[in-house]
Amino acid sequence: MEAIRNKHNQINIVLHEEQTVSRKITETTAQHALDPFAHIEQKMDHFIGLQQLKGMVKEIYAAHMVHARREELGLTTSQQVLHMLFKGNPGTGKTTFARTLASIYKEMNMLSKGHFIEADRADLVGEYIGQTAQKTRALIQKAIGGILFIDEAYALGRGGEKDFGKEAIDTLVKHMEDHQHDFALVLAGYPKEMDQFLELNPGLRSRFPFIMSFNDYKTEELMEIAHTMLKNKEYTLSQPATWKLRTHIEQLKQHDGINFSNARYIRNVIEKAIRRQAMRLYTNNTMHMPDLLELTADDVHIQ
Repeated sequence: MEAIRNKHNQINIVLHEEQTVSRKITETTAQHALDPFAHIEQKMDHFIGLQQLKGMVKEIYAAHMVHARREELGLTTSQQVLHMLFKGNPGTGKTTFARTLASIYKEMNMLSKGHFIEADRADLVGEYIGQTAQKTRALIQKAIGGILFIDEAYALGRGGEKDFGKEAIDTLVKHMEDHQHDFALVLAGYPKEMDQFLELNPGLRSRFPFIMSFNDYKTEELMEIAHTMLKNKEYTLSQPATWKLRTHIEQLKQHDGINFSNARYIRNVIEKAIRRQAMRLYTNNTMHMPDLLELTADDVHIQ
């Protein structure tokens, strides 16, 4: 009798597991029917604006899934080259977006490791003949399976014909082709300088199927970024503080132009405001809950 009861329990467990798997498959299918890119959007949800870039990632994902299906059916396939060039002013999200891409590509099985390596000129360029190619190759080998991100990449070409930076560029171009299916090189920098950089090597522009512009944020987008940062830190802006910050951003965008550092500037203003609030509260010994949460117009110090 006990053996029969145990057998029934085992059968019930198996049936329950099968039902659970079936339900998950059904839920996944239903979610895909509603929005096949839902999981991609979730990964990029914290980015404000950047609609063109988000659309690009969806295109890459769709092409990858169709490629997999064609492969199943024995049709001709070709893997995507993932090298990218980002053009934009400071604080427009280039580094953060590239870091998120590494994670997304890992989930897509487009990169085997999905790690992210950030480098600059000093990490690639050596001091004597032969050292630059060696350093650049070593860095690329370290980045295989993930993304190698080089900010202010135009600095590699600033030294002229005899500078070792050109050797680094030539080495990068070669290995971009050799390791194009499990390695993504992302170069980033100011728009004008990056356009000039692309002219340094005849094969450079053609190696980047994705050349993307990170536009400066609009005032409302910067205010949304500010409120998101404050929410994450459990602070709020008083209404006068909100008006003060918005007015300052509008004036700064009109007069500062290319020197405006976008989200990076907003972060610095908020961090300064939090420090000024702390000084005010601690000096006056008014550290009740409402006081701790709100930043006033006086806290938002505009230089």
